[in-house]
Amino acid sequence: MKFLAITLITDSTDPVTGAPTPTHQRFREVVAAAQLAEELGFDGFGVGERHERPFLSSSPPVVLSHIAALTRRIRLFTAVTTLSLLDPVRAYEDYATLDHLSDGRLELMIGKGNGTAQRELFDVTPEDQWERNTEGYELFRRIWREDKVTAAPRFRPALAGAEVLPRPYQRAVRIWHGSATSRESVDLAARHGDPLFSANVTHPIGPYAELVRHYRERWEHYGHDPAHAVVGAGTAGFHTAPTSQQAALAYRPAFARYLDAHARQGLAPVFATLEEFIERSSALIGSPQQVIEKVHRYHAEFGHSVLHLQAEPGGLTGAEHRASLELFQSDIAPVLRREIPGPAFPPA
Repeated sequence: MKFLAITLITDSTDPVTGAPTPTHQRFREVVAAAQLAEELGFDGFGVGERHERPFLSSSPPVVLSHIAALTRRIRLFTAVTTLSLLDPVRAYEDYATLDHLSDGRLELMIGKGNGTAQRELFDVTPEDQWERNTEGYELFRRIWREDKVTAAPRFRPALAGAEVLPRPYQRAVRIWHGSATSRESVDLAARHGDPLFSANVTHPIGPYAELVRHYRERWEHYGHDPAHAVVGAGTAGFHTAPTSQQAALAYRPAFARYLDAHARQGLAPVFATLEEFIERSSALIGSPQQVIEKVHRYHAEFGHSVLHLQAEPGGLTGAEHRASLELFQSDIAPVLRREIPGPAFPPA
C-alpha cells in the first residue's frame, strides 16, 4: 500500500489560543508539512484546490512548485484539480511546467469540485459542470499527449494545430479521478483506464463502496483488465497513539472543530459523537493495531491500494500530530505495505 499526506489549506485558528493564523504562516506550515511527510517516508503529498472560504488552496501548482524545490523524492499530487472551473490549456501549461520543476514527480487528481461560491466565481452552473469537467479533462489529456492539437470544444475557443508549451517531462502522466458521490466521474475514469480516488470522508462506507463497485463494473465494460484497476481512498480523520484511550482523548478537540464547523453552516453533523465518528466513519483513530484492522475492513470493500491521511494537525497540537505520523510510519505503514500491495510509482 502507498500513503499520501494531503491538505486543503484551510484558513485556520490556533488550536490552543483560538487566534487566527496569518495567511503567510499557513503557507509556511503547509510547506513544512510536505517536508515532514518526505522525511517520514510518505509516498506522496497532495494539495487540494478550492476557490472559496475557508480555503486558501486556490493555486496548487504554485504551492507544489515551491514544495518541489525543497524536496527530492516525494511525489506531488493535486487533490483535486477542478477542471470544471479551469481553461484546460492554461491548466496544462501550469502543470507541465511543474512536471519539469519536480523532475517528473507530478500526479494529478481531477474532479469537478464543489461549492456554490466558486461556481459563481467562474460562472459555472450546476447544469454544465459535468460537461465542463469531461471536456476539460479530455482536452487536457490530448494536449499532454499530442504535440499539436486541433479541437472545437464547447467551453473555450477552438484550437487549430495548436502547440502548447512546454511539452511535459512525463509523456504519460498518471491522472486520478477524484469522486465522492458521482457516477459521471467514475464512468469517465473507467472509460479512459484511469485510477479512481474515493473521497470517503463525509459519510459511512456504504455509498463510497457502491461507487467503487460501479467503477470496477464500468472498467470491465470498457474492456480493461480487472487486475489493472487502481483505487485510492481518503480518511475522515487520523490520530494514532499507543492506546485507543490516548488516541481518542487527543483527538477530541479536533472532533469539536468538526461539530463547530457544522454548527456554523447550520448543518447537522453526520456523526454526532466522537465514539460514532471513530466507529462508523473512515477516520483512523486508535492504537496501531486498531488502525491496521480498520484499513483492512475498508480494503475488503474497496480493494484500494493507496490511502491518504491528513497532512496537518487540524485541531491537534503540532507535537501530537508529528508523534502520530511517526507512529504510523514505524508501526502501521510497514504492516500495510507488506499485506496490501500498492501500485508502482515511477522512481524519483
